[in-house]
Amino acid sequence: MTDQQHTPDAAPSSVPAVVGVLGGGRMGGGIAHAFLVSGSSEVVVVERDPRSAEAARERIEADLAASLDRGKIDGDLDEWAQRLTVTVDRADFARCDLVVEAVFEDMQVKIEALTDVEAHLREDAWLASNTSSLSIDEIASHLQRPERFCGLHYFNPVPASKLVEVVIGEQTGAELQALSTEWVRGLGKTPVVVKDAPGFASSRLGVAIALEAIRMVEEGVASPEDIDAAMVLGYKFPVGPLALTDIVGLDVRLGIAEYLESQLGERFAPPQLMRDMVARGELGRKSGKGFFDYR
Repeated sequence: MTDQQHTPDAAPSSVPAVVGVLGGGRMGGGIAHAFLVSGSSEVVVVERDPRSAEAARERIEADLAASLDRGKIDGDLDEWAQRLTVTVDRADFARCDLVVEAVFEDMQVKIEALTDVEAHLREDAWLASNTSSLSIDEIASHLQRPERFCGLHYFNPVPASKLVEVVIGEQTGAELQALSTEWVRGLGKTPVVVKDAPGFASSRLGVAIALEAIRMVEEGVASPEDIDAAMVLGYKFPVGPLALTDIVGLDVRLGIAEYLESQLGERFAPPQLMRDMVARGELGRKSGKGFFDYR
């Protein structure tokens, strides 16, 4: 076993023993995978229905198998999968030390989800949202224990990304501020701490660049391929802003842009091309077509 490998019973003590994830989609499944491969965390994933739960389990186990194949973790798949529980009952969060919400990027959806989850938690448990842009303070205002709540913004794809944006709200307690960065480091990732503000740091900058790239396509300045090549080769971006928009999902980025426009003004107004593509179902990789064709 290499120094970078983990076994199912050898995790950093800074990682919570039992972690819950609400939502087992691409992001939620990636978050579950990150805590599982840390070495000792048990993970409880709650989905909305049995079909979604089965799909979440398959997704997470596929990520675990990929980590084993790459030598990132040691052992066999059954050992790692034994630490994973996938269910449709939020009452199963009662044994969790931390629950991370990873549902659709909509304020009302997140408020309803988090207030319901909080009602199932122990009073000493922690709660976090994976929101990429929505106000932590606004969500916290609806919670009973806002001092035990913060933002933990993971990046897609979670298994490969080394960054987690830790978002500190006005009511986030000092203990959680310290613990949250320890958790991120325990996952082998790097925390970037930001205060609650529209779009935080990463989404605000990332969306601004993406929107300008989309405007350039709309205006016929250059092709998507050449725009992305300019940023990858000229500015050392690991992936171009249009390809990244395809990865994130045009619908997701449209929602973020609309929210930022409402908070920060017209400079974040979504281009009409972006709205048209979403209306046509051209959402990026998940639909098979966005700025690039994945079919």
